[in-house]
Amino acid sequence: MIIPYKDLQPDTLTGIIREFVLREGTEYGEDDVPLANKVAQVKQQLASGSAFLVYSELHDTVNILPIDQFDQQENEQE
Repeated sequence: MIIPYKDLQPDTLTGIIREFVLREGTEYGEDDVPLANKVAQVKQQLASGSAFLVYSELHDTVNILPIDQFDQQENEQE
């Protein structure tokens, strides 16, 4: 289920994004990117619709998925 990110309190959204960025260990190339920049990049992806907050009832978790991965999961469930 998609969670509209605008429905979350700003601190809650930031906390979810921080946890996601730290968990994913995202690779940003040779340069270290500050956590605040990574969080801002994910917020921008949510705002542009290129990523979504997704709640899994099965696992009782929230995740952030790029649109292509979200579409793939939706197709696998059908």
